[in-house]
Amino acid sequence: QVELVESGGGSVQAGGSSRLSCAASGTGNFFRINFMGWYRQAPVAEREFVARVTSGGITNYTDSVKGRFTISRDSAENTVYLEMRSLKPEDTAVYYCYVNVWRPNTGSVTYWGQGTQVTVSS
Repeated sequence: QVELVESGGGSVQAGGSSRLSCAASGTGNFFRINFMGWYRQAPVAEREFVARVTSGGITNYTDSVKGRFTISRDSAENTVYLEMRSLKPEDTAVYYCYVNVWRPNTGSVTYWGQGTQVTVSS
């Protein structure tokens, strides 16, 4: 079973910065991480895609965070980071890390972190 441990987040003033990290463990041997990324869910809203990075280093972002958020990955540590700058109140949400792992016995499976709160005050 893959476990994702998230850290970072908290409260920040509008215009400020914050960094999230997410470490995956329990992947076992003979695995491949296809991609890691982040979703977020604001109060009374559906969970939405934020960003992801593939095993080849290709990144994708939702339009609302382009130019402000940067996703990166430490492949050796199976860790993904989300650097958030110029934060806005509308970025307030619970941020969920996810990882898509391929293994011979399971195929591709997506795992989710427990979520970490980011609150941006104006």
